[in-house]
Amino acid sequence: MVQVDDTALAVTDTGGLGVPVVYLNGHFATQGYWRRVIADLGPGWRHITYDERARGRKSRTSADYSFEAAIRDVDAVLAARGVDRALVVGWSYGAFVGAHWANRNPDRCLGAVLVDGAQPYDWLTDELEQGMLKMFKRMSPLTLLLRPTGLTPRMSAEQMANSNIEVGKIARERELGPVLDTITVPVRYVLASGSSFGSKGDEQERIRAGLDPVFAGKSNIKLSAKVPSNHGAILRKDFRAVAGAVREVAALDLAGR
Repeated sequence: MVQVDDTALAVTDTGGLGVPVVYLNGHFATQGYWRRVIADLGPGWRHITYDERARGRKSRTSADYSFEAAIRDVDAVLAARGVDRALVVGWSYGAFVGAHWANRNPDRCLGAVLVDGAQPYDWLTDELEQGMLKMFKRMSPLTLLLRPTGLTPRMSAEQMANSNIEVGKIARERELGPVLDTITVPVRYVLASGSSFGSKGDEQERIRAGLDPVFAGKSNIKLSAKVPSNHGAILRKDFRAVAGAVREVAALDLAGR
């Protein structure tokens, strides 16, 4: 358990002398989602996973579930494990965290692998914002029932909705665009295909297309793979592509030393 602010996070660290890789979870996901990626990479790497505030079965609750708190948690985990430089791998919400952390810590970040997240696109509307508040309120009985399993966070419906709304604001082109423009470390994206939970029609593909100008304008940010699986299944079905992107970024850091 790593203490940070008013809470504590459940952390798993394989240790060893390999390249440190810190995995940043999806919004309400847990560190277990990374097990296939970790198994594919094997024991030659130092794998560091953790459950965010109120996620999983052990990480404790907090008065702060903001995006800035999530970035502070990366620093707290690495400091607690004595890691000076790490490669960050983030999926979905974790990709946004990884992009911001890489931008703010160029001397500490070996590079970043961003999995179907951190795409600059204005998808949040006033109507959708209100819809999220209503949806999480309706889902509250189910999330309460599943809490003991660690499958849903120990957050109120309003807290979960507001956290999702915050991501919509962070994803806006005017917000995320400058972050990606100023990242200096190697970044590789692994993108899913098709729709995801809550999306309609080709909306998810239009969001992913928001990265096209980034790939065209930034030599250090590239698409490593566009895989067949959708957003929710990518770590389960296309873990080899994610692991391949990790190897690719690590090799770039080694070549640049």
